[in-house]
Amino acid sequence: MRNISILPAALAFVLAGCASVPSGAGPAPARTEVCKASNEQEISALFDRWNRSLQTGDPHKVVANYAERSILLPTVSNQPRLTAAEKEDYFHHFLEGRPTGRIDSRTIEIGCNTAVDSGLYTFTFGTTGAQVKARYTYTYKWAGTQWLITSHHSSAMPEKN
Repeated sequence: MRNISILPAALAFVLAGCASVPSGAGPAPARTEVCKASNEQEISALFDRWNRSLQTGDPHKVVANYAERSILLPTVSNQPRLTAAEKEDYFHHFLEGRPTGRIDSRTIEIGCNTAVDSGLYTFTFGTTGAQVKARYTYTYKWAGTQWLITSHHSSAMPEKN
C-alpha cells in the first residue's frame, strides 16, 4: 500500500514554487488590463452585425468582423480559414447563395474583454429557399474600439429532424 501522507506536503511545495519569483527577476508586474463592461444584449448584437454584413453580399465586409489573428471553421468547407484572404475566399462562395442566419438558441459567457456566444442557428438561402440547421461558437475579444471575432466554428447538425 502506498503512503499518501506526503502528498499534501508535495502539493504545498509545488504551489509555493509556482508563486516564487526567480532570483534577480524582481516582483511580477501588476496586471493593468481594464475590462470592458458588457452584457448579453451587446454580445448577442454581434451576431446581428455579422448577419447584416452577410446581407451586403460583400465578403470584405463580412471579414471585417474578424480579428487579424482569428480562425474560421466554416459550415460548408473542410478548410480552416486563418488569413483574411482565406476567409474572403470562403465568404465569396458562401454569399452566392444569399444566406440569412437566425439564432434558434444560445448561451453567452462574458469575461474580461472576451465573450463566447454558442448555440444553434439556421441559415436560409435566398437563391433556393433551402435551410441548413447548424451548431455555432463565436469567441470575441474587445479590440479597444469594437468586439472582433477570434474564432468562429460552425457545423451542420448531424441528425436530420
